[in-house]
Amino acid sequence: MTSSRYSTGSVKTVASTADSEAASNIVECDHVKLLESTYERETIRRVDWRMLPLLGLLYSVTIIDRSNMGIARTAGMGTDLSLDVGNRFSIASCVYFVPYILLQLPTNLVLRYFGARYCLTFYIFGWGCVELASGFVKTWKELVLCRVLLGALESGFFPALTYIVSTWYTRQEVQTRIAAFFQTSIALSGFGAILSYVITLMKGHGGLSGWSWIFIIEGLFTVFCALLTFLFLPDFPDKNRFLTHEQTELVLKRVELDRGDSVPDDITFVRVKQVLGDWVIWAHALMFMCSAMPGYAASYFTPIILSGMGFSLSESLLLSAPPIVFAAVCSFIFAWISDKAGRRAIFIVMQSLLNIAGLLLTGYANGQAARYIGIFLFSAGSSGCMSAVISYNANNIVGQTKRSVCSALIVSFGGIGGILGTTVFRQQDYPRYIPGTWATVGAQFLMLTLLALTTATYAHRNKLSVTRGVILEGRPGFRYIL
Repeated sequence: MTSSRYSTGSVKTVASTADSEAASNIVECDHVKLLESTYERETIRRVDWRMLPLLGLLYSVTIIDRSNMGIARTAGMGTDLSLDVGNRFSIASCVYFVPYILLQLPTNLVLRYFGARYCLTFYIFGWGCVELASGFVKTWKELVLCRVLLGALESGFFPALTYIVSTWYTRQEVQTRIAAFFQTSIALSGFGAILSYVITLMKGHGGLSGWSWIFIIEGLFTVFCALLTFLFLPDFPDKNRFLTHEQTELVLKRVELDRGDSVPDDITFVRVKQVLGDWVIWAHALMFMCSAMPGYAASYFTPIILSGMGFSLSESLLLSAPPIVFAAVCSFIFAWISDKAGRRAIFIVMQSLLNIAGLLLTGYANGQAARYIGIFLFSAGSSGCMSAVISYNANNIVGQTKRSVCSALIVSFGGIGGILGTTVFRQQDYPRYIPGTWATVGAQFLMLTLLALTTATYAHRNKLSVTRGVILEGRPGFRYIL
C-alpha cells in the first residue's frame, strides 16, 4: 500500500512538472512572439520615417513645379507671354505630357540598374534647372520648350516612387504608405499656392515679373531637394544603407512571404512582352488615366475657376489651398480604412462618386459657396482615386519586372489623363467649363465600368484557384485583393 501510494504520488509529481514545463514553454513562446512583433513594428516604423516624409516632400515639389502654370498665368504670365491668344495656354500645359508619356517605361527600367538614389537625384536636379530657366523666358515658345524638358525629366519620377514603396511593404500596407506620401505631397502643394502668392510680391525686383520669381525660387528649392535625395533617399531593400543586416533580412522575408518577389528577377524583352500581354494591366492603366484627368484639371484650373467666380488674384491663390488640404485628409482616411478592410474596389467607387458630385456642383451651382464646396469634393475624389488605383494594381502583381513595367505603363496613362484634363477645359468655355466638366464626368463612368470588369475578373480567378487549384501570378496560394 505504501509502495502504491508512493507511485501514485510520483506520477502526480511528474505530471505536475510536465504541465509546469509546458506552461513555461507557452509563456516563453508568447514572449518570443511579442519580442518579434515589437522588433518588426520598430523596423517598419524606421522604414516609414526614413522614406515617407522625404517622398512626400519630393513629390510635393514635383506637383508644384508641374502645376504652377495656372498660378503664374493668374499672376500675369498670360499677359506677358500672350498665352490668352487662341489655345496657347492649353498647348503650353499639355506639351509637358508628350515626353512624360513616351519616356515612362525606359526610365523605369533603368531604375533597377543604376539605383533609385542616383536616378532620382539626376531627374530632380535636371528639372530644377529647367524650372529655374522658366523664370527667364521671353516668349511663349520658349516656355513650351521648357515644359517639354520638364516633362522628360519628371517622367521617371512618380512611377519610381510607387515602385520603390511597393518593394518595401506587404500588400496590406501599400495603400496607406502610397497615400501617406501622395497626400502629404498634395497637402504641401496646396500651401504652394500661398507660397506662390507671397513670391509674386517680389514683382519688380531685379527687373523681373512676379510670375518669373515663382519659377526661379521654386527651381532653386528643387535643386536643393536633389541634394537631399542623394544624401537620404533609401534605395531598394536589398541595397539600403540605413537598416541593420537583421532588419534588412526581416523586410525581405516579409515581402517574400507576402508575395514571393523580394529577390529581383531579370528584366528581359520576353518578360516585358509577356507582362504587356495581360489585358487587366491595360484596364488599370485606363482607370488611372480617368482618375488623373480631374486631378490635373484641379491643379491647373482651380485658381482660374476661382478667378472666374469673381475673386481677386490674392483671394484665388489663397482659396486654392484649403480644398487640397481637405483632399489629402480625406484620401488618407479612405486609404487607412481600405488597408484595414483589405478591400480596394469599393473605396474607389466611393471616391469616384464624390468626384462626380463635386464636378457637377462646381459646373452648375449658382452661388459661390456651393461651387467652392464642389471644388473641395472633386479635389478629394480625384486625388483619392489616383492613389487607390495605383495601390489596387500594386497589390495584385508578383515579380519586380512586372511591377516596374506596370508602374511605368499606369503612370504614362496618367500623363494621357493630364493631356485630356488640360485640353478639355478650353479658354472659350471659361468660367464654368461645362464641356470639360462633362468630359471628366464621362471619364469617371468609364473608370467605374473598367473597375467592375477588373474586379469581376479577379474574383473569378480567385474562385478558380480555390475550386480547381489554378496557380495565380505563378505563386501557389496567391489570391487577388478585391
